[in-house]
Amino acid sequence: MDADVRVVLKSCDTFVALPPATRDNCIVFGKNADRPSDEVQEVVYFPAADHVPSTEKLKCTFLEIDQVVHTEAVVLSKPAWIWGAEMGANQHGVCIGNEAVWTVLGDIDDDGEDRLLPMDLLRLGLERSKTAREALDVIVELLHRHGQRGLWGEHSSYIITDRQQAWVLETADQWWAAERITSGCRNISNELSIRTKFDLIKDGTQEFARRKGFYAPSSGPFDFAAAFSSGPVDDVAHALNCKRRPYGRFLCGRYLMEQLSKTGDFNAESLFSILRDEESDICMNGGIVSAGSQVSVVPIDGCAKPATHWFTATKNPAVSLFKPFFFVGGARTCELTRSPAAPPRGKKRKRVDLKHALYRSHEETFEGNSSNRRKTAEKMKRLRELERESVKTVDELLGNYDKQTDSKQTDSKQTERQQTDNKQTDSKQMDSKQTDSKQTERQQTDNKLACLFEEMIQHLSEEIIYRVIQGWIQRPILKNFSSPKGHFDVQKE
Repeated sequence: MDADVRVVLKSCDTFVALPPATRDNCIVFGKNADRPSDEVQEVVYFPAADHVPSTEKLKCTFLEIDQVVHTEAVVLSKPAWIWGAEMGANQHGVCIGNEAVWTVLGDIDDDGEDRLLPMDLLRLGLERSKTAREALDVIVELLHRHGQRGLWGEHSSYIITDRQQAWVLETADQWWAAERITSGCRNISNELSIRTKFDLIKDGTQEFARRKGFYAPSSGPFDFAAAFSSGPVDDVAHALNCKRRPYGRFLCGRYLMEQLSKTGDFNAESLFSILRDEESDICMNGGIVSAGSQVSVVPIDGCAKPATHWFTATKNPAVSLFKPFFFVGGARTCELTRSPAAPPRGKKRKRVDLKHALYRSHEETFEGNSSNRRKTAEKMKRLRELERESVKTVDELLGNYDKQTDSKQTDSKQTERQQTDNKQTDSKQMDSKQTDSKQTERQQTDNKLACLFEEMIQHLSEEIIYRVIQGWIQRPILKNFSSPKGHFDVQKE
């Protein structure tokens, strides 16, 4: 196999941190998607939809499968030419990131038949689930029905999270095991990591491994990673006991998570810093680059706050900004992060430039002048201030979200009040005004949240980046939180 291909498949890192390791009792999920440097990753939103399975088929990247009655709203970070996704989230707070893994079954059943890509399985899991466990069940059921094949014969592992828990799902061809995570930190890279502790496993897996000579009962408890890995398996205990950074992305990633979560204050910015860590190669920049990044902060069940999903939509998080997306009324991404439509696959398929507008702006800014490190550092300092301001803005907007009245709850209360007493009094009119005020608080906040992703990208692609290049501004600041538009207006000092 080509050396460059092996590098591609020895990249990508996915992380999750759960209470008590996290700030504000949230679940923090994130991933770097490492891909060839000339591949464009787009961030796109698809609303929930109803379908007629009897008349509709679903065309995935290479394979056509049956559609389902309903698909959930999803936001995806994906290679522009692939139907599936490297990572994403749905409206219920389910988040998934996947990794390519090498197994001893990598060349089995290579009959040339079309199968689902691991990235297709990821998107299907998001579109067809309301919880992490449902997503896991969707993926393994489709894996059993249609099989999987990566572009270079690799298999897949996943971190799947929701508002309660996380699951690590790892596969070797059709065989799989899953580990439930309810607290602390967990990460995956490009190797199997589920050992003897698993909560679910496909029936017959242990017997299959024994018959193939991958596992001997005399060696002790069944070890999924040791049985199916094509290479050595890392010792996580080593990373947890290290006094300094261990070698390798998987172990170093776990070490960094443990260090940053010691005080129970792990948050979005903690994971931003890990995804930007170049020393460990978690952040890659070369022939293989971290083409897109995601960090999601998901409140636990019972909290009214929407999850915050931060995406770069550009390559190399060390010189990219995370922009916030929310599943609220009017949710949308931005046309500036959507690539031109790829042509249908076929023998005469024309080559199309899939770079979206934000990608072009970013590329011109940080690659066109890469020789001047000082100027690049100055640009990033200014733009990183914008990111910190956006984090602050989100915190402010969500600070009182639980105390704001949901419009549906308000409408119900108003109906009950009208049914029980139709008599109009001054006191009731005052009560109605107070209720209307509370109702609009949540709506106004949702309107602002829905705009943040698009507004920030529009300023980055059309104004801020170019002004920073020219040195027209000294410091980008955020202002005017009172209206849906204008959150990222730039003032010149």
